[in-house]
Amino acid sequence: MKPAGVVRKVDQLGRIVLPKSLRKRYQMNEGDPVEILVQGDHIILERYRPRCVFCGSMEEVREFKERHLCSVCVTEMVGLRRA
Repeated sequence: MKPAGVVRKVDQLGRIVLPKSLRKRYQMNEGDPVEILVQGDHIILERYRPRCVFCGSMEEVREFKERHLCSVCVTEMVGLRRA
């Protein structure tokens, strides 16, 4: 992890403000979902990208009935139906 050289205080509601330069660099816009990850004693923020509910892939993921599925898993499910 590379330090950004920016220090922010947490407000009374637990919020922090991401500097505009970081939001611009990482293409984060108002209203974009952000995923909060914990790794050891580090808190990591990253742009949210949906993952397939079956295999965890982030490639070619589409939403179906409020669930995210990748094209590979969809193809496998279609094959099961034909068998």
